[in-house]
Amino acid sequence: MTIRYDRPVSHAATGAYRLGIAGIALLVVAILAHRFGPLTTPDFVALVLIAAIPASLAVPLALFGLMRLWQVGARGGVAAGKALFCAALPLAMVGSFAYSYVSRPQIYEVSTDLVDVPRWLTPPSANQQWLPRPSETTARQREAQYQAYPALIGRRYEGALDRVYEGVVKTAAASGFTVVATRGQEYAMPDITDQPLAPSTEEAPADNLAVIPVPLPRPAPLELRPALAPGEVDPGLPPGTVLIQAETRSLVLGLRFDIVIRLREEAETTLVDLRLASRYGPHELGMAAGLAEGYLHALDAELLGIAGN
Repeated sequence: MTIRYDRPVSHAATGAYRLGIAGIALLVVAILAHRFGPLTTPDFVALVLIAAIPASLAVPLALFGLMRLWQVGARGGVAAGKALFCAALPLAMVGSFAYSYVSRPQIYEVSTDLVDVPRWLTPPSANQQWLPRPSETTARQREAQYQAYPALIGRRYEGALDRVYEGVVKTAAASGFTVVATRGQEYAMPDITDQPLAPSTEEAPADNLAVIPVPLPRPAPLELRPALAPGEVDPGLPPGTVLIQAETRSLVLGLRFDIVIRLREEAETTLVDLRLASRYGPHELGMAAGLAEGYLHALDAELLGIAGN
């Protein structure tokens, strides 16, 4: 008589696979809807946390299915392996965010000048929903930023304001920054007073007296700045100062950040300072600091040869 052995089936492994598929599917939909659709960042964060729930349930079930495979040869080893693979992405994303939240300082913006922080032309405003944050950054938080990112400092370039301004705008475009407002850019226009005057073809006066030029009022610079809208703040720029406000999004997740770049001309040098803030939430998770450092390194490369101390 022929004896036929039927292998048992691990229902835990099958359930783990279904939970893993649900978790990674929800995560992918949330990323696509946030990056390319109308999903807001607070809702995106909520969906990521929800996606981690079935993923976390899939892990022990998959491990139990693998244990049954080892003990009694139960079917489900492939399903358990797929479940672990699908659960890895949601859990890894939540784990990395949680680690950054704990290990990084509790701040939502960074600045290269901690004493005289560059001011916003238009203060960023967004509905924080369930991710409230303080309205201002305190001195203690600025000190925490210095302790965490001591290399995040401003730049001094031994060049004219117009030359540095050109490099700043070019680097901002290359970094994916979208400029939304500018103030004081007339100070960055090339100075035409240093250009040689064309020789005059007019005849000298008959009395051979030197022609005394009549002082005329300097024409007003071209109005390149957008008009102030309700709620905007005019910073009252001192002479030789340019402010550029921009915004950007992270490449994969589409997280939004607001930037203000300040240029100040001092003697024969130009100072560049940067302020970068996450638009949502009370924590920048180290992303704002990474974007700021990346931009400053790119600016150093763009203005190579005129960088000072």
